[in-house]
Amino acid sequence: MSFLDHIARCNNADLSQFEPWYVGDMRAGFLHRDFLPTIAVRPDLFSHRDGAWYLDAALDSPAKRTAAIRAFLLGLRERGLFGRLWREEPYKVSTHFNAPLLLEMERAAVPWFGVRAYGPHMTGYVKKRDGLHIWVPRRSYDKPTFPGELDNTVAGGQPANIGIFENLIKECAEEAAVPRALAEQAKAVSFIAYWNQSGRQLKPDVMTCFDLELPENFTPIAHDGEVHSFELWPLERVYETVRDTTEFKYNCNLVLIDFFVRHGLMHADDPDFFAIVEGLHRLQPTFR
Repeated sequence: MSFLDHIARCNNADLSQFEPWYVGDMRAGFLHRDFLPTIAVRPDLFSHRDGAWYLDAALDSPAKRTAAIRAFLLGLRERGLFGRLWREEPYKVSTHFNAPLLLEMERAAVPWFGVRAYGPHMTGYVKKRDGLHIWVPRRSYDKPTFPGELDNTVAGGQPANIGIFENLIKECAEEAAVPRALAEQAKAVSFIAYWNQSGRQLKPDVMTCFDLELPENFTPIAHDGEVHSFELWPLERVYETVRDTTEFKYNCNLVLIDFFVRHGLMHADDPDFFAIVEGLHRLQPTFR
C-alpha cells in the first residue's frame, strides 16, 4: 500500500455507470444503471428524460418529498434491500451542506441514490515527551459495516437538523466518553472529499476533520458499543500502519494522511506530496 493507493481506493467511482437524479432543477444524486429497474416501476414518483431521473414535481415541499421517499424506501426495506443497515436516522439531501433542504432520507438509502453525505472525523492525540501519540479505536466486531477494523478516534455520520460541531460533541460522548468541556476544545482543521463506489452504491462524501489534544491522564472509554477497544499508539506506528496496510477503515486513512501532512510528517519535496494533498479534496468527480 501507499498513501496514493488509499486515495485511489476511496476515489474508485465510475460515473459512466450512473445517471443523475434531480429534485426540481437541483441535482440531488446519482443512480446506478443496475438500480434503475427498482425505481422505474414507480413512474408516479420518478420520471426519466434526457438521460436523467426526476422526482415527481408535484412533491413541491421538503415535507412532501420526505414522506413520499420514506414510504418508497420502507417498501424496499421490507424486500430486504438494506439488511441490517437501516438506522431510522434521516440525512439531509441538498446540493451542498449549507444549501436549502430538498428532503430528508434514511441514512441506509443515501448511497443508493448517490447523495453526498457528511460527517465529523476527529483525531485525538496526546503530546508526550517522546512525541505525539494518537488514540486508535478498533471498531466493534458486531458492527454491520467494517467490523473489527481500525478507525479515527471519534467519527460519525451527519444526521439532519444538527450542526457538525454539535454532532462531534455528541459522538465524542457516545463513542469515547469524552466530556463535553473537553470535546468543545476540538478544532476544525480540514476536510476530506472523495467519490467512492461499491457496486450499485455511490458515496460522494465529505468528512470534516477535527484535531483534539487530549491530556495524558485521559483514557477514552468505549461507551455505546460502536468501539471494541482503544489503544494509544505512537504517531510513527499510526503512520506506518496507514502507509503499509489496510487495517484502518478505508476512508479513515485519508483523515490520518491529512493529519500527517499538517503535522509535518511529509516533506514538500516528496514526489507524491502534491498528488496526495490534491487527492484528499476531490469535491468534483474524475470522469472516465
